[in-house]
Amino acid sequence: MFTDSHCHLTFPQLAEQLPAIRAAMQAAQVDRALCICTTMEEFAEVHALATGYDNFWCSVGVHPDNEGVTEPTVQDLLDRAALPRVVAIGETGLDYYGMEDRKGGRSVADLEWQRERFRTHIRAARACGKPLVIHTRSASDDTLRILREEGEDGSAASAGGVFHCFTETASVARAALDLGYYISFSGIITFRNAQDLRDVAAFVPMDRMLIETDSPYLAPVPYRGKTNSPAYVPEVARQIAAVRGMAVETVAEATGRNFECLFKGVVQP
Repeated sequence: MFTDSHCHLTFPQLAEQLPAIRAAMQAAQVDRALCICTTMEEFAEVHALATGYDNFWCSVGVHPDNEGVTEPTVQDLLDRAALPRVVAIGETGLDYYGMEDRKGGRSVADLEWQRERFRTHIRAARACGKPLVIHTRSASDDTLRILREEGEDGSAASAGGVFHCFTETASVARAALDLGYYISFSGIITFRNAQDLRDVAAFVPMDRMLIETDSPYLAPVPYRGKTNSPAYVPEVARQIAAVRGMAVETVAEATGRNFECLFKGVVQP
C-alpha cells in the first residue's frame, strides 16, 4: 500500500540487514522503494538491489555533498540510466549547509564544482527523459535558478523530478511546483518543531506529493533517534493524513500513483 520514494539501502547501517528490512516492509504494507545512488562507485551495488528484487528500483547520480569521488560526465550518467530498472537521475542538487563547519569555511563561490555537477545531471536527465531527484539544502535560490537556466520550466521538454526530503519554505515549494516538480516529505514532518513544514504539506496538491524515509536518516516519530527504515514510511503518510484531514489510505494511494506517474516503468510488484 505504501511507497518509499527515497532510501539508501546500500549504506552500512542497512546493507547487512536487508532480509530483516524487507520483512519489516512487508509487515508494514510498504510495497515498493526507490534505492538512491549517491556516488558512481556505489552504483553497481544500488543497481544490484533494483535488479535483484521486483519491488525495488534505483537512480544514478552523485550527491552534491560528496567530494573526492568520481565526477560523472553526461555520458556516464546516460550509460547507466539506460540499464534496466534505473528510473531517475540523482540524487543531485546543491548543499550549502554548514559553510563554516562542514565545508571548512569555504564560501558559496568556492562551491562552483557543485553547481557544475548539478548542471551535468540536469543535462543527462533531459537527454534520457528521466526525472531528477533533487537535494537542496540552504541553497534553494541557486537550485531554482540553475534549473531555470538549464531549461526546466515545466514544459514537455523538461526532465521534471522531485524535490526530495523537502524542508524549505512555502515559497520554494510553490516555485518548484511551478516548474512542474513534485514535493516529497520525509519523517521530518513528524517532528515537534516542524509546524512550518506541516503547513507546506497542507497546501501541496495531492497529485504532486510523494513520501519517503531517506533511510537510514531522519526516522519519524515515534522512532526518532533510531536507524530509519522503509518500514517507517507509513508514519509520514499518517502525519500528512492528519494535516489534511483525510484517511491514511488516501495518502498512500495518491502518493503511490504519483510515484508511478513520475518514475516511468515502476509498477506494483
